[in-house]
Amino acid sequence: MPQEPLISFIVTTYNLPKELLLKCLRSIMSLSLTPSEREIVIIDDGSEHSLIDELEELRGQVVYIWNRNQGLSAARNTGLSMVHGQYIQFVDGDDYLLKHQYEHVIELLKKYSPDMVMFSLTHHEEYQSTFHDSDIVTGASYMKNHNLHSSACGYVFRRSSLGDLRFTLNIYHEDEEFTPLLLLCVNTLIKTTAQAYYYRLTPHSITRDSNPAKQKKRLDDTRNILERLTNITDRLPFMDKTSLQRRIAQLTMDYIYQTMVITHDLDQVEERILDLKDLGLFPLPDKNYTSKYAWFRRLSYYKMGRIILFNLLRTQGK
Repeated sequence: MPQEPLISFIVTTYNLPKELLLKCLRSIMSLSLTPSEREIVIIDDGSEHSLIDELEELRGQVVYIWNRNQGLSAARNTGLSMVHGQYIQFVDGDDYLLKHQYEHVIELLKKYSPDMVMFSLTHHEEYQSTFHDSDIVTGASYMKNHNLHSSACGYVFRRSSLGDLRFTLNIYHEDEEFTPLLLLCVNTLIKTTAQAYYYRLTPHSITRDSNPAKQKKRLDDTRNILERLTNITDRLPFMDKTSLQRRIAQLTMDYIYQTMVITHDLDQVEERILDLKDLGLFPLPDKNYTSKYAWFRRLSYYKMGRIILFNLLRTQGK
């Protein structure tokens, strides 16, 4: 019976230059994992030109799947349906892993066998000589006591923890929904300061796209994620519920902030505030999660405070 790989790397790509994808794949293959300890599955989300011929040198070392264009969520879900590793790591094809730092992540997996190791993303190639690792906690405990950076590329997780959880199709910011729900399924988590993942800053990313229709979809998708997460809390035990409520409050704060920044329209801000009230998400919960959260909650509570906040953000954006 073939050995189960330690880590399955799901690499998603769409219309990327060959050089970027090869840099990503070589960063994975340069790790200390033996060929039997790793599995690399490339999901091409409908690129105009398939790169399969360009990857001839890697034949036998990677699996390449070309799908019709359906978006990142569908591509990742396809990858999840194919892999066999004990752990799963998502990697965007224009990013790559930083060898020394990711080796520390592998060491933690082999030494402690946690359900998840969470690490940091960076856009600097700086070498780290030392790392600080947390005690082992549950995913719910971590989310209850920390702000969450939700990128699905910022952690490696045990495949069996996933259950039937998958990414919601055809939405922006799918990680904002997927990651907190995954954390509720994680019994053992280690957070390390290792900056193990290099993400490339691109001018055409979703968050930088100024197209009005796409900006509206960004906000609408976040609003709908908030509603779905809120509906789930009613079915959770107390610890999981309080953990997810913190994440919802953090995401709601960011949603209000992004509405101000993206729309530059105070009337739209007030319309979305009224909608949040209907969902039971506004006013923001009176919690001291962080000083930034407490400050934002107090200022956004009254309409005059929202006007001050709106004008402050507009001034900073000029």
